[in-house]
Amino acid sequence: MHIGQLIRQELDSRQLSPSWLASKIYCSRQHVYNIFHKENLDVELLRRISLAMEYNFFAEIAREVDDCIAQAADSK
Repeated sequence: MHIGQLIRQELDSRQLSPSWLASKIYCSRQHVYNIFHKENLDVELLRRISLAMEYNFFAEIAREVDDCIAQAADSK
């Protein structure tokens, strides 16, 4: 999972701008663009983004982990 791409997709689906997110998480617009390129993020930053967007990105990560665990169990 590429968390930056997931954040970008969610912003786009809601028709929200990077500037909107930057203002909500108190950073620059350029920093938001940098976030879009990151495969992983600091937990606190992801928490702030999740709260600002009212979207639980941690749940997405948990689903991916659950799927990987299930696949590993199936292959035993």
